[in-house]
Amino acid sequence: MAGDSSPADRDEDVAARVALTWLAEPGNRAIWTMVQQVGAPSTLDVLLAGRAQDSALRTGVAARSAKGDARRLAEAALRHAERLGTRIVIPTDDEWPAGVEALATLEVPTPGKINRDVRPPLCVWVRGGWPLGEILEKSVAVVGARAATGYGTHVTTDIAYGLAEHEWTVVSGGAFGIDAAAHRAALAAGGRTVAVLACGVDRPYPSGNASMFERIAETGLLISEWPPGSEPLRHRFLIRNRVIAAATHGTVMVEAAARSGAVQTLGRVLELHRKAMVVPGPVTSAMSVGCHELIRANPAVRMVTGLPHVLEEIGKIGDYEAERPRGPEHQRDHLDEESALLLEAIPSRGPADPAELAAKAGLSLRTVLRRLSLLETLNLITRHPNGRVTLRPSAPRNRGAAATASPAPGKSEDQEAVSE
Repeated sequence: MAGDSSPADRDEDVAARVALTWLAEPGNRAIWTMVQQVGAPSTLDVLLAGRAQDSALRTGVAARSAKGDARRLAEAALRHAERLGTRIVIPTDDEWPAGVEALATLEVPTPGKINRDVRPPLCVWVRGGWPLGEILEKSVAVVGARAATGYGTHVTTDIAYGLAEHEWTVVSGGAFGIDAAAHRAALAAGGRTVAVLACGVDRPYPSGNASMFERIAETGLLISEWPPGSEPLRHRFLIRNRVIAAATHGTVMVEAAARSGAVQTLGRVLELHRKAMVVPGPVTSAMSVGCHELIRANPAVRMVTGLPHVLEEIGKIGDYEAERPRGPEHQRDHLDEESALLLEAIPSRGPADPAELAAKAGLSLRTVLRRLSLLETLNLITRHPNGRVTLRPSAPRNRGAAATASPAPGKSEDQEAVSE
C-alpha cells in the first residue's frame, strides 16, 4: 500500500516505471518480471547499462535510448501531467485496480510479441476524479466494431444505459461506433464510464469524440498506460485491449468483423476466464461475422440478446434473473386436460350437441356437461336453450389463428385442419 513507503521512495519508483514504459511498450514480459524481482529503479539501471539478458530487449532499449534520455523524459512527462491535472497510479497505491493483476499469469498460445507480452501495467495515467480501483470494482466492458450498424448502436445503447442504471461502470475504448455508443449511453443514464486509451490522456483518439472524452473526464475516467502526449499507434490498441479484458468483470461484444480488435479483446477475456458475452446479429451482416464465429467456436462464450441476459451473467446467483421468453397467455392455458379437450372439440362455426362433443373428445356425457358449465363461466362458450353450444368469437383455440379463419375455397373444415 501507499503507506508502506516514503513519498521519496514512491517518487523514485514512479519515475522509474514511467521511464521503463517509454523504453519498451507496456506489458513487456521481461521488464515486468525484473521489476517484480528487483524493483523498478534497479531494473531501469540494468536496462540503461545494457545488461538485460533478453537480446531483443537490449536492442529495443538501445534504439529508444538513442532518441533521448529515459530518466529526463520521464521527469518531463510527470511535470506535464501535473500541469494537466493528470495523476499516475502504481501497484502500491490504494486505488490500483486489482483485476489487472490477473495478467501476471496469463499465457497465450498464439505466437507473436503482442500475444507474448501481456503482463500487467507498470503504471496507469488517470484523468478524472474517481479512484481507479473503486470505479472498476463493479464494471463491464462493452466493445465492438467502429463501423457499427444501426442495429449494433441500438443494442449497445440499450445494454450500456441499463448497466449504468444498475450502477455498473461501463468500460470501453473510446473509438467510433460501438465504443462511443456505450460511453454515451452510460453518460445519458447519469452513470459511470471509463475510456481505456491507446494514447496519452491529454490527446484522446479519435479527435471526433473530443466532446465525449471531456464529459467522460468530468464524470468518469480517462486512463492510459502511455504518458501524456503519446500517439495512438496501431499496435497500441491491441496492447491496450488486455487491460479492458482484465480490469472488468466481463465483456460484451456487440458487433465485430471476422478480424477485429474486439475479437482479440474477447480472446483475452476467455484466456482470463472472465465472462465473455456476445450479441448475435443478422447472418447477412459482415459486422456480425466475428460474433457468430466466437459463439460457434467456443462453448465458454455466452450469447446475450439484451440487458437481462448480461445482468444474469455478471451478477451473483439470484441477483438478476432474466425472464424466460414466452408467448401471450390465454385462458385456455390454465384449463384442465378434459376441459381443454372439450374446447378443442367445439367447431369454429355453428352449434354442437353435447353428445356429439362427448364422442369427438372421447369423454363421458356427464363429464362434458360438467366441463361445459366451467367453459361457460369462463366466457369461452355460449349455451343455448336447446342445449347446444357454440364457441364464443373471442375464445382462443390451440390450432392458432388459422383454425378460426374460413377454409380455403373448395376445402371442408376437416380438410383445412389436415393441411395445417
